[in-house]
Amino acid sequence: MCAMRRSDREVTDWEEILDIIRRCEVCHLAFHGGEFPYVVALNFGFATHGKQLYLYFHGAAEGRKHELMRANPKVAFVMERTLGISGSENGIACRCSAFYESVMGEGVLENIDEEEKLSALRCLMLHYATDVTLSPQPFDSAVLRKTAVLRLTVHSISAKRHIPRG
Repeated sequence: MCAMRRSDREVTDWEEILDIIRRCEVCHLAFHGGEFPYVVALNFGFATHGKQLYLYFHGAAEGRKHELMRANPKVAFVMERTLGISGSENGIACRCSAFYESVMGEGVLENIDEEEKLSALRCLMLHYATDVTLSPQPFDSAVLRKTAVLRLTVHSISAKRHIPRG
């Protein structure tokens, strides 16, 4: 990847990057879509093994993202949190600034097998569970049979943050 233009906003600490990911609610996946890229917003979960990051997504077992993934499994992703907008200085609009945290990267997307499906879905549940009792609940086997789970093995990642001062 290229050097980040605003290196003062770059986040390089692995644990800080994971904290940003924990706070994000949606991950946008970008596929090679022919004439134009195809981007889809998805709920996600994640797991790490050392500094290897895996993102998990679920949904129908067919559709455009599956067709595009089969044609080229290399995708890009971005997730972000908007933290607010600063007011303008002296009434000048171009002096406004957005406060945010974001993580972006690239990797290879693939379907996972049935053995890994439950643990991946638990990662998704844990990412969104505000109540600890959500995570151990059983899954409906009829719904599980119709649900596809995708794993993105992240090959490159970067993060940045712009927060209000003081």
